[in-house]
Amino acid sequence: MANSQAQRKCPGDVIIQVRGLSTRFGNHIVHEDLDLDLYTGEILGVVGGSGTGKSVLLRTIVGLNTPSAGHIRLFDTDLTELPAEERSRYEQRFGVLFQGGALFTSLNLVQNISVPLVEHTGLARVDAEEIARMKLALTGLPPEAALKYPAELSGGMVKRAALARALALDPEILFLDEPTAGLDPIGAADFDELIVTLSKALGLTVFLVTHDLDTLYSTCDRVAVLAQRKVLVADTLDRVAQTDDAWIQEYFHGPRGRAAIAAGTKAT
Repeated sequence: MANSQAQRKCPGDVIIQVRGLSTRFGNHIVHEDLDLDLYTGEILGVVGGSGTGKSVLLRTIVGLNTPSAGHIRLFDTDLTELPAEERSRYEQRFGVLFQGGALFTSLNLVQNISVPLVEHTGLARVDAEEIARMKLALTGLPPEAALKYPAELSGGMVKRAALARALALDPEILFLDEPTAGLDPIGAADFDELIVTLSKALGLTVFLVTHDLDTLYSTCDRVAVLAQRKVLVADTLDRVAQTDDAWIQEYFHGPRGRAAIAAGTKAT
């Protein structure tokens, strides 16, 4: 296991603070009075049953959804209170990997990753493309992948390319939405290892939405469980797994949970 319980980091400063968050779409309430903290330097896994709003929470924190109530502070700042130009500068301090990759299908990989560099830094295209190639290499893609288009890539390569784009502006926080979804077990394990390696090497704080128990046990310092429209518990894996809740007990102690724990124990 890449992050054993003995290696868990002590909490740093709060880099994201969510208080009293309510999210609704029409009459459908997704979150209600939700609180959550993300600490500098940690990898936080966010799990929950279907329909608990894991991806909605991620999109709300990064500003793609407007909350119905509550407050979200990133870097000790409420971004909704800032003028557009200043808010954009803050938004450049985090990168997002969406579940489907969200790559531009009409652009090759170098061009995809160059887009935020040209848009936000004013770099000449040739310089942006040089940085883009370095980001692709950082995520383990071979040099020849740079000129390929998304449709020419395997699922695993799409994930890595999307990760390279999320890292384009050297963010402090990385948001990952189901990063191993659709990958085979070997590809998923390799991607988990990549996340841990990059988080350590680049000093990243990671907010990771997943349903994959293996990912939790191989990458995460803490886990937050969404249930009943809020964060039911947020703590280390061992402590969360002991929470007296039917869904948590089934999730962590059912057949797949026992297998993930056994695999993690062998890795340590």
